[in-house]
Amino acid sequence: MRIGVPKEVKNHEYRVAVTPAGVHELVAHGHEVVIEKGAGSGSSISDEEYSAAGAQVLATAENVWSTAELILKVKEPIREEYDRMREGQVLFTYLHLAADKALTEELLARKVTAIAYETVQTDQGGLPLLSPMSEVAGRIAPQVGAATLLRSAGGRGVLLGGVPGVLPAEVVIIGGGVSGQHATRIAVGMGAQVTVLDKDPHVLKAIDKEYHGRVRTLASNAFTIEQACLSADLVIGAVLIPGSKAPTLVSNDLVKRMKVGSVLVDISIDQGGCFEDSRATTHAEPTYTVHGSVFYCVANMPGAVAHTSTHALTSVTLPYTVALADNGWQEALRADAQIARGLNTHDGLLTNAPVGTALGLDSVEVTSLL
Repeated sequence: MRIGVPKEVKNHEYRVAVTPAGVHELVAHGHEVVIEKGAGSGSSISDEEYSAAGAQVLATAENVWSTAELILKVKEPIREEYDRMREGQVLFTYLHLAADKALTEELLARKVTAIAYETVQTDQGGLPLLSPMSEVAGRIAPQVGAATLLRSAGGRGVLLGGVPGVLPAEVVIIGGGVSGQHATRIAVGMGAQVTVLDKDPHVLKAIDKEYHGRVRTLASNAFTIEQACLSADLVIGAVLIPGSKAPTLVSNDLVKRMKVGSVLVDISIDQGGCFEDSRATTHAEPTYTVHGSVFYCVANMPGAVAHTSTHALTSVTLPYTVALADNGWQEALRADAQIARGLNTHDGLLTNAPVGTALGLDSVEVTSLL
């Protein structure tokens, strides 16, 4: 199979969909890999490294898209890439369609077979291709939150860990999943007073056990979220419903009553965000202010640490990419229910029910196509 890797074009997105090690593996399986010139530069990977691994470096994105049967990306195609997609092409990338009706409609109209990293799911409910980027985003969130709390950045002028004789910042993390757990680890390490809210008592018990009571835990509901946010200096939204739009948990009215200069970091922004006032921002302009509180809603947070993120992503996506290339998408999905759950569109049909519910579109069962 001919596999194409274009350069990412989203604002300040420096990741690339495959490392030279991944290229080497695909070539060893008898496949041809074409990669756009400079695609790896943001991740500190040179064209020469890709060539040495067996890839063919092409001059333009159009060259890559027009000749590849399977396209590997990191982020969802943006408007300038829509015309490059074609009928029958397989696209394997993060899609987050529940928050992007325009892209969904383009994939359907162009009859693209689109498989989303974030909806590949194990029988136990795990999200193996989302987890590494959730880990990265979770670890970044307290860091960007701490920077945004600086008075020069519009925040309250609070040091996350405090100093002797002065209390540390109050950090509230809504969601105790993968990103929430990693955000907790970093915030605790920075010396903050951390509260984690989650609906699952088993998650809360695990966090309490890990930190020996150092982290406060609360059963998540409207009342506890309100009380926690009113006392918070930094709120990190880290909720996820696989494939669906994130629920709105922090209202505009609640933000209006929060401390002036408090900071809200929305890790859930790829799925529409879990704060009512959330809107996607970029690394170039990451923040905006609502009622005196500062929102950080960058939709590709892991792109800021591209070298780490690219290697972490390839390590988990590569086995699935090999399966798709070796067997073709239909046989790969028939053989592995995990990949089958990742299919979002094919031949003009939507195959992800939560996306359909979020966008008001009809969907079909994946099994009907296999």
